[in-house]
This record gives sequence, C-alpha cells and structure tokens, in this order.
Amino acid sequence: MRLVTYQAPGGARVAAVRDDGLVDLCEADSRLPSCIKALLAQGPEAIGRAAAAMRSAAAIPRGSVKLLPPVPGPQKVICVGANYADHARESGVRPPDEPILFSKFPTAVRADGDDIVLPAVSSEVDYEAELVVVIGAGGRHIPREKAFEHVAAYACGNDVSARDWQLRKPGNQWLLGKSFDSFAPFGPELVTADEIPDPGNLEIQLRLNGQTMQHSSTKHFIFPIDVLIAYVSQVCTLVPGDLIFTGTPEGVGFARKPPVFLKPGDDVEVEIERIGILRNRVVAES
Repeated sequence: MRLVTYQAPGGARVAAVRDDGLVDLCEADSRLPSCIKALLAQGPEAIGRAAAAMRSAAAIPRGSVKLLPPVPGPQKVICVGANYADHARESGVRPPDEPILFSKFPTAVRADGDDIVLPAVSSEVDYEAELVVVIGAGGRHIPREKAFEHVAAYACGNDVSARDWQLRKPGNQWLLGKSFDSFAPFGPELVTADEIPDPGNLEIQLRLNGQTMQHSSTKHFIFPIDVLIAYVSQVCTLVPGDLIFTGTPEGVGFARKPPVFLKPGDDVEVEIERIGILRNRVVAES
C-alpha cells in the first residue's frame, strides 16, 4: 500500500493511493485514524483494514489537494553517514567500524514537488540520494532480530547538504549544514513494508537535470537496516513516524572534479526501485 498525507480543511489527513486518486482512510473506515503517525503505530492490522477500506471508497482527485510530507513533523530525522564504502572513500574517510549518526531538524522536511531552497549563506549545496526507513512500532533497546517488526514503510529521500557549513565551519557544523529548511525532502509516498520484502537489495539513483549522478544498490550498505535500528535504539526511544535516512552512495557533488553544486533552476530526482521517484526543483532563497 502507498500512503500520503494531504492538507484537508480541518488539518492534515492520511490517504491511500489508488490508480484513480486518493482515498481518505478515516472517511473510508471510521476505525482508522486520520493521522499517519497513529496509523503507523497500529501496525499491520491497521494497514490490512486500510487496504480493505480503500478498495470500495470514493477517490479524491490527486491534483485537487495539496500533498504534505508523507509524515508531517516527524519527531526525529536520523541520518547515517558513510554507509556505502564507495562514498566513504570518495569523501576521504575510512569505511567506519560502527554507524556514524547525525540528525536533521524536522523543519528540514519537505514533500515531493516542494522546492529545495538554496540558503543565501551557503554556496556549496549538495545532493544525496537515500533510502528512508519509516518507523512504525516504537521501542528502545530493539534487538537486531526484531528490528524489522518496527519498520512501517519506506520512501525515497534526499539528504541535501551545505558542504561549506558541514565541513569548514568551526567544529564542522554537521547539524546546521544538514538542517536548512527544505534540506530533507522525502516521498513521493510511503510504501508499506509488506510491499518491500528485501529493502537491502534495491536499485537507487539520483538524476540532476536528467543526468545520472548516483547509481548503486542498497545491497552495498555497510550497516543494514536492522543493524541501524538496533544501534540507534540503544540511545533513544524510536517512535511512530521517526525517519532514518540510511546513507548515500558515491557520486555526490563535492567529491567530483570539478565539484558540482546545486543551483537555481536545477531539477533533482531520486529514484528507488519499487518505491518511486522523488522530484524537487531548486530555487534561490528570496
């Protein structure tokens, strides 16, 4: 099942994607919550009820509503650095022995079709195609063998990064360099975990103005998804709707010779097998 969040007159509501449009799940079945986080928290049983409800309900034309980020206002946006050996090497670092983790502010989150805004205070904004894991059932100290029980869905993501802030500010400002507003677009939809039986073997690529810049597979993860969930949950409690950006493969702009950075008017597409294409246009800060 594919899920989105759209702006209704009364606030954000979750809908399922059908060929003829969107189905508001709470309207289709009043037992289902209108909030995506609440739906994900209820687990596979709620997803099963949603799948049954969407088959016979009336559809909303997709173009008639404003789509929001699939999970508006996630509590946590957790990111993994250097999770592909080829990207680690092109970045000049040794592939790590343990996951390298950082975060983005939730205000960085944007939807498919939203603009990536280049901040006036940065001249080196880069792209990073990533598989995004969306947490369903929360938990702390999650054992690796149970980690996938806590995954609700997957999406495409772009870990947009201001390299001059991330790498050359005093102390290296990873958090701020990664957290400018609009620097975490993801989507285009959430694809529920039952539709992705092997998330560790998905083709992933990024195109900039139609040119392929990154092309790899999640089979090249250094740390697979279950390891990441077990590792992170040693430290913090994961909650429904938390996002984990799982790392990017080689081909990022700052490692190219000459470097390639985003500029106004660019079109960026992240495509992941079985999930879809995340599209965002680049604009200058006004």
